[in-house]
Amino acid sequence: YVKGEIQTLEELVSVTPEEFREERDIDLRTGHEVVGIDADDRTVTARSDGGETTVSYDHLLIATGAEATEPPVEGIDREGIYTLGSMTDGKELRDFIARAREESPLEQPDRGPACHFLEECEGAVGIIGGGYIGVEMAEALAENDFEVHLFQRGDRVLKGFSEATSEIVAEHLREKDVALYLGAEVEELTGDDAVEAVVTADEEVAVEMVLVGTGVRPRTDLAEEAGVELGPTGAIATDGYRETNLPDVYAAGDCAEAEHVVSGEPAYVPLALTANRHGRAVGQTVAGTLTEGGGIAGTAAVKAFDVEAARTGILDHEEARDAGFDPVTETIDAKSRAGYYPESGTVTVTLTADRESGRVLGASLVSEYGEGAVHRSHAIVGAVTEGITVAELSNYDLAYAPPFNTTWDPVLTAAKVLGGKM
Repeated sequence: YVKGEIQTLEELVSVTPEEFREERDIDLRTGHEVVGIDADDRTVTARSDGGETTVSYDHLLIATGAEATEPPVEGIDREGIYTLGSMTDGKELRDFIARAREESPLEQPDRGPACHFLEECEGAVGIIGGGYIGVEMAEALAENDFEVHLFQRGDRVLKGFSEATSEIVAEHLREKDVALYLGAEVEELTGDDAVEAVVTADEEVAVEMVLVGTGVRPRTDLAEEAGVELGPTGAIATDGYRETNLPDVYAAGDCAEAEHVVSGEPAYVPLALTANRHGRAVGQTVAGTLTEGGGIAGTAAVKAFDVEAARTGILDHEEARDAGFDPVTETIDAKSRAGYYPESGTVTVTLTADRESGRVLGASLVSEYGEGAVHRSHAIVGAVTEGITVAELSNYDLAYAPPFNTTWDPVLTAAKVLGGKM
């Protein structure tokens, strides 16, 4: 939507309020802020323009989601600084782009060193954070002819992926004229009322807008006030059925933690499929069929211009050792299709396993967009979830036909190479 490929916010809505009410017979109350939960009386109190309303419940699901975090940066409250945690945030960004396009680039004031990558740019914008939001918004803003400056406190983008994946994505961002500042902690956002520059320890970059994409945190205040316990991740703790410490009170989605399939420990990975799976499971449970929501593997995918990347499981060696494993990792490059097939590309696979047991712990894959890094990751998700060994993964009967794959899929090649190293 921000990039301009999707024209209206309505296209992003899966189910409209009218469909909830009329087709599904759900008493949806928009414009209501829940201000209190009384677990003893089994009531929820909400506030709206019409005053306060108290509703009783038999079962309660807390699905308050997550909110964007803001780093402790001086000047973070200036005008022209955005986050992207809601559809409203997206509309505000789209409105900013529309306003910027009303100005002629030639009529804009000289910004010094800020506007030098693109011959005809709408202006310079800054992004703080090199995770999913930062990388995807770099594409969205660059495709709108803004000069993009991306600041990452760590030494690489997409920290949760492998180093090989991060390097390939970073190089591609540079090829697309995104200015990357790695190991650059933002100290201040300067300006009068509105932001005018991003300041790090080494330089000052003039900008007319800043997007903060430094992560999210679970919204737990309401639950805590009701006596719901949090877990070690800071999100709401639940059992396998998503029930909290309070009877018949459940939590699911980006406000709750879940068990990691590799470590067996609580983990906080706020992603869409987990919310959908766990919400569905709670619905089945409260309707009379006990249903577990299932664990999480931390599976995720991201698109950066003409590159796609995916990750799953545990890749970080320190994290793996903390979980009791002795990790070993190998990275390979392999063709995405038969070598003689036109326009075949390269898939880079990083695979991590436990040296002693051979168990597959995690993987990171990257390729040109459309060459299958994301879809190939699904086989490894299965291996990670089921505790499969590298040797067993290397014998998976994956599909082969020249337009789609090589005889030995890159996943199988990675498993063979890692098995040999072990």
